[in-house]
Amino acid sequence: MTRLYIFFSIVILFLTGCAYTSNGNPADFGIYREGYSIQVGAFKDPNNAGRFVDSLIARGLDAFMFRDGSIYKVRFGSYATIDEARNRGRQLQAQGRIDEFFVVIPESYALYKSRSAPTKQQGSSYLRNEIVKTAYKYIGTPYVWGGNTASGVDCSGLTRAVYRLNGLSIPRVSRDQYKAGRFVYKKDLQKGDLVFFATAGGKRVSHVGIYVGDGKFLHAPRKGTTVRTDSLSNKYWTKVYVGARSYI
Repeated sequence: MTRLYIFFSIVILFLTGCAYTSNGNPADFGIYREGYSIQVGAFKDPNNAGRFVDSLIARGLDAFMFRDGSIYKVRFGSYATIDEARNRGRQLQAQGRIDEFFVVIPESYALYKSRSAPTKQQGSSYLRNEIVKTAYKYIGTPYVWGGNTASGVDCSGLTRAVYRLNGLSIPRVSRDQYKAGRFVYKKDLQKGDLVFFATAGGKRVSHVGIYVGDGKFLHAPRKGTTVRTDSLSNKYWTKVYVGARSYI
């Protein structure tokens, strides 16, 4: 079993050039370092950014929107080399699918910068703080189920985008995010860990948020609302709490 796992890990590393596991545990399978990505667009209206994301997703591109001050921008792709990213961008440009673009290099991600810290613990703290800073930039962004209709972010789309903006790609769906991370006791939660809930009843994961410290988490609650923070000690969230996971 161990040999089989190592074999598949090597295969994925060869194919992507960016496989990542935080401790070699099979539970971390499906978490990868972001490669070179393509950034396009600058929108004042999140709905316009969302529709652009939709058009890219419809063409098979793994796109997401993010908030930068009062502007919404779009990124997609994770390429092994800068030339591969540039060539893909030029190809899409020639097809009229995107306009001007630039390539985001892995060195710009907090994950990369965290590795220059004097100790592993300090590097981890830096990365966690950057994840929380990124998450707060989404406050007020409209929720849209699926994250790729009219458009905005849904709960798991939010968590995935925040992690990608810091250099880590985690699964898209909340249930898969729950399976991929490492178990964390509620009392041991750290900034940047994900917290999961069964809002549809039972014990099956149906919602996720980002722990931001001081007993609070940031999330996209439901359709018709915007991204906000809530307290884990709230009676409702305590009742539907399932567990937490770490990817750092």
